Amino acid sequence: MCQDSQSNPPPGYSQVKVSRAFTPSDSGHQEIFQSLRPARASFQIQVVRRVESALDALNFLKGVEKNNRWSKKFVVLDCGTEMAKNLIIGHVRDVQMGRRNYHYLLSGLVMDERWEEDVKEFGAVNITGFRIVDTTRPYVRDFLMNWMTLDTNLFPGAGSNYISAQSALIYDAVTVVAEALTKLKRKKLDAFGESTGLSAPRGMGCDTTDSDQSVWEHGEKITRFMRKVEMEGLTGNISFTDEGKRRDYSLDVVEMTYNSETIKIGTWTDSGGFSTVPIKYTRPVSHRILTNKTYIVTSILEKPFLMLKKDTNATGNGRFEGYAKDLADLVASYLNVNYTLQVVKDQTYGAMDESKEGGWNGMVGELVRKEADIAIAPLTITSSRERVIDFTKPFMTLGISIMIKKPVKEKPGVFSFMSPLSQEIWTCVVFAYFGVSIVLFLVSRFSPYEWKVIETCTKSSVTNDFTICNSLWFSLGSFMHQGIDLCPRSLSGRIVGSAWWFFTLIIISSYTANLAAFLTVERMVTPIKSVDDLAKQTEVEYGTREGGSSKEFFERSKISVYSRMWEFMSSRRHVFTSSYAEGIERVRTSKGKYAFLLESVKNDYVNEQLPCDTMKIGQNLNSNGYGVATPIGSPLKERLNLAILSLKESGDLARLKNKWWYDRSECSKDTLTAQTNALTLSNVAGIFYILTGGLVLSMVVALMEFCYKSKMDATRAKLSLTDAMKAKARLSITGGKDLDNGRNQRSLHEMQWMTPGLQRNYIQGTSKRT
Repeated sequence: MCQDSQSNPPPGYSQVKVSRAFTPSDSGHQEIFQSLRPARASFQIQVVRRVESALDALNFLKGVEKNNRWSKKFVVLDCGTEMAKNLIIGHVRDVQMGRRNYHYLLSGLVMDERWEEDVKEFGAVNITGFRIVDTTRPYVRDFLMNWMTLDTNLFPGAGSNYISAQSALIYDAVTVVAEALTKLKRKKLDAFGESTGLSAPRGMGCDTTDSDQSVWEHGEKITRFMRKVEMEGLTGNISFTDEGKRRDYSLDVVEMTYNSETIKIGTWTDSGGFSTVPIKYTRPVSHRILTNKTYIVTSILEKPFLMLKKDTNATGNGRFEGYAKDLADLVASYLNVNYTLQVVKDQTYGAMDESKEGGWNGMVGELVRKEADIAIAPLTITSSRERVIDFTKPFMTLGISIMIKKPVKEKPGVFSFMSPLSQEIWTCVVFAYFGVSIVLFLVSRFSPYEWKVIETCTKSSVTNDFTICNSLWFSLGSFMHQGIDLCPRSLSGRIVGSAWWFFTLIIISSYTANLAAFLTVERMVTPIKSVDDLAKQTEVEYGTREGGSSKEFFERSKISVYSRMWEFMSSRRHVFTSSYAEGIERVRTSKGKYAFLLESVKNDYVNEQLPCDTMKIGQNLNSNGYGVATPIGSPLKERLNLAILSLKESGDLARLKNKWWYDRSECSKDTLTAQTNALTLSNVAGIFYILTGGLVLSMVVALMEFCYKSKMDATRAKLSLTDAMKAKARLSITGGKDLDNGRNQRSLHEMQWMTPGLQRNYIQGTSKRT
């Protein structure tokens, strides 16, 4: 690893340099390491290790891994292709070695060997290296086309669509020498002899020793011509400086991605150095699917996903209709394939079943046993199913929801006009009424301004208008916003009255504002409003379908609410149902005593169908998805993934859901109108009851007063109670007029029941008339 020389390596990082054993002929790296100094280098090497084989390097890395397992490790490999490949393959095969925390940098030109396929099955390898042969150039493409046609016996390595860097460099070197010799011969025809054009140098031979060797007389000439060569080769532009160094060439910096696909991430040139390029990740081409094959699609009869048509004459795929059928048509059209739709034999989705071949039943089992190629159905994507089959991206998002029986609309009660205020407020208003009346009575008693003197012909008396009865009457009249003949005159009494008036203003205004909404809107009382309400009670039972993903969710959940619900359901095995239809029917027939836990899309569909007596409450308990399933390793998966994403982006999936869920709804929608519904008698019947009760009560009180006064007058006049009541009744009916056809006098017998004051007034009135 290379790092800034001004700082120590950060904790948790390891820098490793693994190199093959140095030889006298290739000690260039060793000289570079020895020449590096902190003041001159922008990186430092922490560990350098010579290795003889891939096994030695792997053992060394195991020791580094043992010392610090979780640190990031950057390894530079200076070795050949075979050794690098064997080391990396041995690394990823070893379960004791980490993968994603290792990053390999291959210093040699080994990435041209195209050995990615050898490690593709292992994945999770971070590899960066260099490549000198650019296969996108026309010159290289033409060469590779001829290279693939050569005989491998005569030309080892031929017959493939790539060429190694070493072979490409040798090819370019031979081409440069040939080009130089051609130019030399063209310029000097007798340079190599007149007969053959190529004469052996004087004093040189292949079997001579070093001491016997001499300089070839044409060597310097050939070297000068080689320096002047400018051409295009397999390794790029070929040209040299006056010193004989190659110039204007480039190296591609590539890295191996997660799927072992090699991509270009940068370019290094001798003049400009390193520069990055935008990374373009492309999905690898999947295996070719057979368009002339008829694929078997399995599904399940479940409304509205798949249903049998009422037309009995239909055959083949035309027998079915529903969301899954339409989705299968769209997918088949996208893939340009034919399919046969069949219903799963055991009518189940898929759960572990050791008695079945493959260990699974339902649609999952058919895919595991390769009895079907594709499953298009409301099949929930779960971890247990993902282990045995492949799923595409979800084509529909859903979650577990609660279905209960829709409660009947609440009929307005006799005293529904009291609903705008809660029971606590009404109670507080009653206590406030009596409290204000008592306080007003007390302050009026103690305040001298509330007392007044009344002069009569016989005596003078001091009175106070605010008796306890008048105080109650004043408070009641103020609360009802009615005029009264009493009014406090003292400051303390007026303070009490003002506070009470302000209180009644707010209460009456609030009551009036809420009265219309409570009397004109019919409400539904829902006993369960959320999953918390459902989990806290035991009166309403709840359950889910056997062998489904919903049951598996509660069984594995770590959330306390869902764990408590699972304990409740597992202790009452009868709450589980064998099918969705059984659970929905139990909700409808249980009179609100059973709630069914099912997937939200099924819940939404049932609520839109007759008899429209179920409803969904609360939010979804989790988030899942329905996916198209295929057997593991099927070449259809990648194409199906792209098909689902394309259909989702184009809006076809949303259109299908509206078509089968809401466009065919059989339930009327409650819409709000601009006009307010008129009140009915049932809404305000209580007011009439109160009025009738008040009238009857007043008559009873008046009768009691009549009887009481008659008894008092009978005692005072020494008459019988019957005579007194008759005389008082006659007086009440006539209003004091004589009943004896205008006679000017009453009998003495009639005057005996009168009080002295009445007798005096009667005599005075008689005298005036006379």
